[in-house]
Amino acid sequence: MSSIAKSALWVTVSEIIFNLSGFIIHSILGRILGPADYGRYGLVVTLTTMVIILIGNGIPTAMAKYISEYFDTDARMVRAIKKQALILQVGIIGVITFLFYICAPLISKILGDPTLTPLFRLSTLIIPAFATASFYFSYYTGLHRFNLQATLKSLRSIFRIVLVVGLAYFFGVKGSISGYIVAPTFVFLVALALDKFRVDKRLRRQRDIQEKNYAPVFPWKNLFSYAWKVVVFFLAYELLISIDLYLVKGILHDDRLTGIYNASLTVGRIPYYIFYAMTIFLLPMISKSTSENNHVETKKILSQSLRIIMLLLVPMVVIMSAFSLPILKLLYGARYAEGAYPMSILVYGVGFLTIFYVLSFAMNGAGKTKIPMYISLIGVILNTVLNYFLIKKLSITGSAIATSTTSFIIALIMLYNLWRDFGVTIKLKSAAKAAAAGIIIYYISTLLSHGRLIFLLWSVLLFALYILILYLLREVGKKDLEYLLSFARKRNGDELGQELSGNEPSA
Repeated sequence: MSSIAKSALWVTVSEIIFNLSGFIIHSILGRILGPADYGRYGLVVTLTTMVIILIGNGIPTAMAKYISEYFDTDARMVRAIKKQALILQVGIIGVITFLFYICAPLISKILGDPTLTPLFRLSTLIIPAFATASFYFSYYTGLHRFNLQATLKSLRSIFRIVLVVGLAYFFGVKGSISGYIVAPTFVFLVALALDKFRVDKRLRRQRDIQEKNYAPVFPWKNLFSYAWKVVVFFLAYELLISIDLYLVKGILHDDRLTGIYNASLTVGRIPYYIFYAMTIFLLPMISKSTSENNHVETKKILSQSLRIIMLLLVPMVVIMSAFSLPILKLLYGARYAEGAYPMSILVYGVGFLTIFYVLSFAMNGAGKTKIPMYISLIGVILNTVLNYFLIKKLSITGSAIATSTTSFIIALIMLYNLWRDFGVTIKLKSAAKAAAAGIIIYYISTLLSHGRLIFLLWSVLLFALYILILYLLREVGKKDLEYLLSFARKRNGDELGQELSGNEPSA
């Protein structure tokens, strides 16, 4: 297996481990805290996470984009970009952390629950902790050191399971929030050590080979110009996928229903979390191909990625919708069974959101940051309006319908922009085959037992049946397996292994 395939495998496995750790945490906390306190925990952590994503993916994403254009040609420029990004990031972290602390009482008042203020103020410390760890995730992504990035992600999974669950067991909601502070702090310390004793040492050797008098200064305005549009996109996107939870709390004023809906929302996002691994590759790869004006390679990467997403999303969404009740009971317990029907609707919306999110990273990598930004803003407005009216009529089921409708619309808009700018689109023939296979396995699922554990066996068999149907329809074959293993190749046929791992390409 080539180095690129190994790196792809590393990232995929680390994402699976990370997302499994998240579901383990939510499942255990849902049982330890109960629906009401779990709802409070969900509100606090979700809002703080939104702020974290703004800080962790604005300047660092811009840094990853520009570093990916220089990492194999100019080590001195890599250092200059990192320095400018660090200065900007520290300033933003300080300001946002202070503002969030000051605004905690106001946020609690808006949500109609002043008792949330101490929890929001405690969660303020999550912001700098996560932001520092996220900085290094983006730095290693820009360097195409996906193996190190994957290692850090796996360590973060272990740390947060132990710390979040352990502290929640002894100290309740405050303990669970404290775990989200300590875990990323440990990850940051490990990342810093790796940078100092391994990554930076290699870059220093490259810099010594290059011209000694050459000391470039990367314009901070370039980082900021790119980053602010990414920040607005992430803000709009996080509001888009989280506004329903806040509106459920604000309109219904019911902690129990908020907790149940949060469980449905968390489990329903499984496909989104799985495909997040693709965004790690797409942004630097698209950034590099577009900076080299390699339109053929750009179109190839986008076309193959879109097809893989579509083919794999269909069975995931269908199976999760069909077995929503046993999934929720398995992960959260019988007290959350009321969220099964909303989840069966919501999971389809999450499927469309996944398409939108992955393609947004491709657009950002190509420098077209305004497109996902504007689409996300449209989605926030539409989702807010639909949720406001439908929650009043249909409670949490109305929220699921509103979010799924909005997700479908913004995914269509993104696909239109992908076709307009890159000539990439979903082939109707492939979509029809995937839809037909999805309908077949859904119908079969209605005839099967939905018992507590037997559904896991049925899920595996239904997924295998779906792949078999596509194989018989000649939609999938050996070429798809090869793509998943190799994922991408550098121009002129050279492997990316040396860039990814720092070693010579394998023979």
